[in-house]
Amino acid sequence: MRQPNFIVILADDLGYGDVGCNDSTHIRTPNIDRLAAEGARFTDFYASANVCTPSRAGLLTGRYAIRSGLAHEVLQPADTKGLPLSEVTIPKALKPDYATALFGKWHLGHVAPHFPPTSYGFDRFYGVPYSHDMRPLQVYEAEGESVTAHDGRVDMAKLTQRFFEQAMAFAEANRDRPFFILLALTAPHIPLVPNPDDLTGSAGGAYGEVVEEIDVNVGRLLEKLEALGIDGDTMVAFTSDNGPWFEGSSGPFRDRKGGGAWDGAFRVPFVARLPGRIPAGTVAGGLASNLDILPTLLSLAGLPAPAGVELDGLDVSAQLTTGQGPAHEEILLFNNNHVAGLRTDRWKLVARSYYRTYDAPLDALPLLFDMQADPGENYSVARLHPEALADMRERLAAARARYEPMADAFPPHVAPASAADHPD
Repeated sequence: MRQPNFIVILADDLGYGDVGCNDSTHIRTPNIDRLAAEGARFTDFYASANVCTPSRAGLLTGRYAIRSGLAHEVLQPADTKGLPLSEVTIPKALKPDYATALFGKWHLGHVAPHFPPTSYGFDRFYGVPYSHDMRPLQVYEAEGESVTAHDGRVDMAKLTQRFFEQAMAFAEANRDRPFFILLALTAPHIPLVPNPDDLTGSAGGAYGEVVEEIDVNVGRLLEKLEALGIDGDTMVAFTSDNGPWFEGSSGPFRDRKGGGAWDGAFRVPFVARLPGRIPAGTVAGGLASNLDILPTLLSLAGLPAPAGVELDGLDVSAQLTTGQGPAHEEILLFNNNHVAGLRTDRWKLVARSYYRTYDAPLDALPLLFDMQADPGENYSVARLHPEALADMRERLAAARARYEPMADAFPPHVAPASAADHPD
């Protein structure tokens, strides 16, 4: 059996409730739903951060971003730091077996040596250095050390289409060998600029249009894989980097992107399809995270975990293929360099949130939620379950003692250039 191809589609600021298989009410996503129906859907899948840069660092390395100095906020155009070159990323770990590419948004450093992404194991890059609401903005292409900047105004309406076209061309060029593609979209992050060629009349307005455009292109991608004869050899996964921002649905969960430790900031869709390996209709209910993507892809490829690297992610391939198997005993929820909350299978302890501009420590309240009875985190049951509260507080203290000192090893970000800069 040949090693499977991997295509990971990463939406930007897409909410848990913005896809049909998670009960979307305004947006139609039949092709993403097909991935779930013909493969697996995770119910309790978390981004590793509540904003973009640290979440992407976690996905690519299998490690919480505080280990790489990228846990604080997101990189702004004035920043000069980035993902350390010493980090073992998914494309590095898949080498030399796999051809590798990144199409879309990078946002892990846009100044040398952190740019272009081909410095991190990708053979090819086509995309933008950070969010498409940041300036200056250009589209870049890179192969090896060769980098080309595309001159002229970026056609915002065509970005999703272009990224999918690049992914399909790369799949065709590498159809005879295993490949890994990270298709890191700029949508549905603002600005919302629907493609006039793919308007669907979404009930979700401009936000719904750009999400439904993503779905249309997922359908085109699946058709292309079938036409190339590699559909059965290719795992297509779909997820988001964090919860929704100004628009979009967190589903039944509380708050949104950047929102302290609330689930609406972290809980995201994750579906994956690999015919013959992932049974149709699999539902995995164990705790999982985008930290798990690296070790899981390596396991499916029959490759070892990176030597000498302490991973925070787990191999959840058994959950993908059976709905059961190893899952996280606990998920840590970071807000910048603070461990702001903690989730176990049943319990959730929230220790940090925001009110207007006030970063509010909440340890003293305390806020303990029963996630099986109250997934919306509406009512603290700390008074009813003192033993559970004591256990969760002990876990939180241990996590803070372990991780938070790691931030001291890295210099702070450059200050944003202006008050107009905002979290990605």
